[in-house]
Amino acid sequence: MKTINLDYTAAAPVDESVLEAMIPYFREHYGNPSSGHALGEKPLEALEEAREKVGRLIGAEIPGKDQIIFTASASEANNLALKGIIAAGKKKGNRIITSTIEHFSILNQLKSLEKEGYDIVRLPVDGYGLVDPDQLEEAITDQTILISIQVANPEIGTIQPIEKLATLAHEKGVPFHTDAAAAAGWIPIDVEKTGVDMLSLAGDQFYGPKGSGALFVRKGIRLRPLIEGGIQEKGLRAGTENVPAIVGLGEAARLAHQSLAERAEKVASFRNQLKEALFKEIPHLHLNGHPDNRLPRNLNVSVEFVEGEALLMRLNMAGIYVSSGSSCTSQALKSSHVLEAIGVPPELAQGSLLLAPGRESREEDIPYITEQLAQVAELLRKMSPLYHQYLKEGKNNANVQ
Repeated sequence: MKTINLDYTAAAPVDESVLEAMIPYFREHYGNPSSGHALGEKPLEALEEAREKVGRLIGAEIPGKDQIIFTASASEANNLALKGIIAAGKKKGNRIITSTIEHFSILNQLKSLEKEGYDIVRLPVDGYGLVDPDQLEEAITDQTILISIQVANPEIGTIQPIEKLATLAHEKGVPFHTDAAAAAGWIPIDVEKTGVDMLSLAGDQFYGPKGSGALFVRKGIRLRPLIEGGIQEKGLRAGTENVPAIVGLGEAARLAHQSLAERAEKVASFRNQLKEALFKEIPHLHLNGHPDNRLPRNLNVSVEFVEGEALLMRLNMAGIYVSSGSSCTSQALKSSHVLEAIGVPPELAQGSLLLAPGRESREEDIPYITEQLAQVAELLRKMSPLYHQYLKEGKNNANVQ
């Protein structure tokens, strides 16, 4: 059976060059980077090279490698950024500002902090998923200790005006963190130009290994570690570093930086052709997120009168792999907080699909994808009471006229 992956944000194969770069650090250069003898020299050198590669991907000042802290995921990086800066500056205030469509690694820890007495402001977004800079400015008070707003949303793909938002934060003297897990490796990111103080990313989102992430921390930002112990990662992340994964992250960052425009253009071209084909063949289809200002590998649609999980199951049987949202929400079987925030009605949100192509996606597969999704949508609509009610109301209205 033909198989087509359109869920590359959930998982992507490690690039061959990345794997080749990692292999020597499992056996040949297996030493501990913290060792004071020769076995640790090569691993330590590899760590510093990886920092520089990650720094180049996000436009960090080079040399400025000490600004990159390696973690096991973007979720860990997000936790280190928020909880670390809060713990380091407890006496300054208690207000934290974010948006309603952040990743759960931001929203859930803020729920916990809210129970501890922190004042959490969740900014609304418009119908495209954009934060209003004026509302951010109004929300900042002298008690604000941190603002955290993502570069782009992993579910609907909308890209935020980060430079403008960070500028507003700095005008009020407030540190600004951004979650770039969905964006890094796919769109240009420049921490020097935008002025963000902290930025989280994940290697598995751009063909690096799972379990690899990083947090950019601008000089002058004080954090307390989440994991205390040794002096690894500038004292902010104790424990022996996972050198193979970090090497893989660095190599993936190098490749992404080298071919950013090319890979983004290729994936966006596939996405656009798929979008055109689907909207031409399938009635009652709705686009979620900004029509233009979105990640190149993101196509989020709602199929009206159809339940999303049934769509997933039927497409899976046809060898087409998609998701009903971000990988962190699809397993929860709950309506998407992102679609709710942009005003998508519940009955429409339940029929949402996230189609996330990758470098491997082939244009010749688009007819098959379109055909299968159209057939599945038609089949499921025949079993939908809502669809039959819609047809009945349309017929009655026609008779009235």
